[in-house]
Amino acid sequence: MKVFIKSIFTQRSIRFIKTINTSFVLLQLMISPIFSCNKKIKPVSERIAKVWIANLVREGGRVVYDKSAVSNIRMNYTNFRLDLSNSQTVTLREFDNQTFTGQWEVQEDTKLILKNLSPHPTGTNGIIEYSITQLSDNALKLTRTATSVKTGNTLNNYELINQ
Repeated sequence: MKVFIKSIFTQRSIRFIKTINTSFVLLQLMISPIFSCNKKIKPVSERIAKVWIANLVREGGRVVYDKSAVSNIRMNYTNFRLDLSNSQTVTLREFDNQTFTGQWEVQEDTKLILKNLSPHPTGTNGIIEYSITQLSDNALKLTRTATSVKTGNTLNNYELINQ
């Protein structure tokens, strides 16, 4: 009788332990994707590689263009276009509709450099640098690191959206 009871107890214990183990494994399988979603963030140079247009522009701290506004000080910013979609070539079309082509690079994930621009934009040696102040999938905020002769020697901030 003792052997029979011991056998039943052992079989139940084994089934119970197997059930617990199975439940634990299933629970781990369900929960682990939630906690292991270490989504790799692409480098800035890949995330920025799009075509961008002006949404809001400040010249010297003063808003001169707001895409959603009825009237603007500089309506011509509707022409502004920064094409970084090619990893080798940049095309910049400024508010006055002048177009420049060259190369671009991102340094230290915080600086966008347009270089070898042709023709040379006014007041540059073919180089325009921006600080990247914010970047998301559909928005880019840039601050030009040097003043712009075209806008009256102002430091300009650009809030761009992808086209």
